Amino acid sequence: MVKTASTMLPLGTRAPSFSLTNVDGTTVGDTDSGGRPLLVIFMCNHCPFVVHLRAALAAFGDEYLEKGLAIVGISSNDIENYPQDGPEEMKQEAESAGYRFPYLYDADQNVAKAYKAACTPDFFLFNADHALVYRGQFDSSRPGNQMEVTGQDLKAACDAVLAGEDVDGSQTPGIGCNIKWKVGGEPEYFTGQSAE
Repeated sequence: MVKTASTMLPLGTRAPSFSLTNVDGTTVGDTDSGGRPLLVIFMCNHCPFVVHLRAALAAFGDEYLEKGLAIVGISSNDIENYPQDGPEEMKQEAESAGYRFPYLYDADQNVAKAYKAACTPDFFLFNADHALVYRGQFDSSRPGNQMEVTGQDLKAACDAVLAGEDVDGSQTPGIGCNIKWKVGGEPEYFTGQSAE
C-alpha cells in the first residue's frame, strides 16, 4: 500500500469553483453552500485509507451537516483502470456507507487538479468566504496503526470555523493512496513519491 501525502495547499487559497454530478443525478457546485463554510473531501470507494475512515466519515457528515457545515465528497479516480470507483459504484457506496453529503464524480479530474489534491482522503476546509483554513489529516489513525479513529484534527478545525474563530495553522498533512490519474494525465505538482 503506497502512502502519498497531501500537498498542503497554501492557507488562504480561494476555493476553486466546481460543478459536478452527484450520485443522485443532481448537479452540485461550490456556490450551493449558501455562504456557509465548505469542506471538500477527495475520496473514493476502494482506497484502504478511506475504507478505514468509512464509518467515521458518515458519522462526521451527519454531525457537521447538522451544525451547518456544507460538505461534499469528490471522487476523481480514473475509472478505466479502477472501475470500482465509477459513478454507479459510488451510488452504491454512498447508500451502503450512509453518506448524507453529496458524493460527486470528477470525470476529467480537473477539479482534483484545481485543488492540487494528491491522495484519498484529502480534506480541504474553507471558511464562509471560501478561503482555505485547513488542509490536513482527519486524525492520526491509519490502517494498521491501532490508533482509534476520532477525527479530532478535522473536527477541531471545523468547530473553530463554525464558531467564527481562527483555525490553528499548525496542521499535519493527510496520508492516503494517491489519486489514480489517467495515463499521461498526472499533474505537475504530483511527484508520485510515497510518504510515511
